[in-house]
This record gives sequence, C-alpha cells and structure tokens, in this order.
Amino acid sequence: MGSDQDYMARALELAARARGRTSPNPMVGCVVVRNGQVLGEGYHHAAGQPHAEVDAVRAAGDISGATLYVSLEPCCFEGRTPACTDLLIERRPARVIIAMHDPNPRVSGEGIFRLRDAGIEVEVGVLEEEAQRLNEVFCKYATTGMPFVIAKCGMSLDGKIATRTGDSKWVTGETARRRVHELRNEVDAILVGSRTVMLDDPSLTTRLDSEGETDARDPIRVLLDAENYLDATAHVFHVESDAPTWVAVPDHCTFDGADDVLPIPAGANGLDMRLLMRKLAAREVTSVLIEGGGTTLASAFEAGVVDKALFFVAPKIVGGKDAITAVEGEGAARMCDAIQLERMRTEPLGEDVLIEAYVKKD
Repeated sequence: MGSDQDYMARALELAARARGRTSPNPMVGCVVVRNGQVLGEGYHHAAGQPHAEVDAVRAAGDISGATLYVSLEPCCFEGRTPACTDLLIERRPARVIIAMHDPNPRVSGEGIFRLRDAGIEVEVGVLEEEAQRLNEVFCKYATTGMPFVIAKCGMSLDGKIATRTGDSKWVTGETARRRVHELRNEVDAILVGSRTVMLDDPSLTTRLDSEGETDARDPIRVLLDAENYLDATAHVFHVESDAPTWVAVPDHCTFDGADDVLPIPAGANGLDMRLLMRKLAAREVTSVLIEGGGTTLASAFEAGVVDKALFFVAPKIVGGKDAITAVEGEGAARMCDAIQLERMRTEPLGEDVLIEAYVKKD
C-alpha cells in the first residue's frame, strides 16, 4: 500500500505527460485509490479536453469511499469544461488530497471550500513544492496576467556565445542542443532578435527525431526588429510549420514577410519588452523562451521580464574583447546592482553543464 506522497508523486508524473500541451491551462494529474488499490488514473491532456479529475473518475467508475489525489485544487466554475467540484460532490469520494491551491483568482480556495462544505474530507499541501514547480508557468500567468519568461543561452566558459567573427556553430554539444529542442516543445513562444536571425538564419522549429517522438510541436516564433534589420528572405519566414512567425516592430512600422506584426513603442533599449510581453499574454501566450542574442537578452533582463535563466556552459575558452557575450547592453555599474539569482542548480549534459536559476524578485 502506497503513502499519500507516493500517490501524489504518481499524479504529478501523470500531469507532466501533457507538458507543453495544456496552455493556457495548468498541467494536472489525478489518481483514485481505495483500500490500497488504484481504481483509476487520469490527466488533463489539452485545453478544452476533460480535466484530470474527470479523466480519472471515468477510468475508476464507482469512487464512493475512495481517496482522490489531485495535483491542483479542483476547479469550481464552468469554463471550457464543467466544474470538477460538482462531479466530485456527486460521486462522493471519502477524501480528496490536493498538492496545491489553484492560484487562479476564480478558484483560489473556493474549490476546497465547496468540497469541505459538502462533507468531503480535504487535505492540502502534499508535495506542494513539486506541484508549484511543475506549474510555474501557469502560476505566473494566472496571478499576474504575464507570461513566464525563460532566458536561455549556450555559451563558452568565458561567457561568449560567438567568436569575434560571429561564428556560433556550435558552442555546445548535441546533448545540450537536444535539451533546447525539448524546451521549444514545451513553451508557447520562442523569441530572438533580428541580428540572430540574419547572422544564424535559424528555422526556430522543434526537432526531436528520436524513435517514438512523433508529436513534437513548434512554438510561435517572435522576432524583434527594432531597427528594420530583418529580410523577408530569411529561412524563418519560409519553414513548414503549423506555428506562425510574428515580428515585433516599432510603432507605425510594418513587415510584409510575417504572419502577423506586433507594433511596440521604443523602450530604454530597443523595443519595450514589458509591453511586448503584455501583448503576447493577451494572445494567451503563457510562456516565452528567449534564445538571444546578447542584445535581446540584455534588453529582457534590464526590463525585468525574465523569471528563469538557463545557461548551457561549454568547456571552451573563446576569448577576444570583440567576441559576442551572453548578455550585452550597458550592464551594471556596480556589482551590487547586478541581477541577483536564486535557487540555482546544475546538471551535466554530455560535456556541457546546464546552470538553472531564478531571477530574485524584490
């Protein structure tokens, strides 16, 4: 017989199967157990499809007297699907174990209240930290109305993303590059500057070609063109993809080669990154992966829109004062003004190392 932690860990494992597929909804998993026997499991597959609780209850059948483990507080309002609290109150499990409160202001404890008011025992907080980490994108979007922003770069040990001649293929190895494509498969949008597009001519698509991986999806491609630098002949405008390519341009400008144009006023360093993120959020873009280059990353950090940094570090020394650094711009005048990071962890990826950290918020 498993513990509450064991069954919740399974619910989180199920939820993670839909990574990158549920936006703007959260990832949620559910397990129904009675007398140590798993009666049914389920997870939310995509926005508009049944929620995890519905999926699990359908698989279980009769759940009276059972314990239901769910990684997020059941919803209590009807949106694209009916309220899950109504289903649970009707089907009468004895207990509902919840990993975390739903940060959505439309729920925010109301689902728990309704279950308890109906006489169902509710416990909250089992593997809460793991659940919050799984749904960090949803938590940010639900509470602020802004996307969760990841700043990513591949750099040498001395912080260079390209040589003095602009050569950048390849800074990191195959294992690290594959991880980047896994990230693209999970986020709503990928953002790069026009300089990166014209120098590297990337496709900005997701390439996961291992056996069995047939459902890779491309993120929306967002290109910053503050100085009318882009050319419609660039490869990114001609890739075969279900995802569109959008170009952010200064107010009163346009660009004929894109699927859509986002007019953005000028900010302190190029286009106003905060306003761009607001416009993306209005289109239900809940997560953005910024892949560079150095000027774009600097603009994002200086605008305060970055939530997490993912720096892939290769065991190489490039050198050269004219080589492109990971984060350019003017930079901090004093060390105490540097952007502070927290919750840092490292992971070896082949010969490279991934450093992950969160931007410390005031």
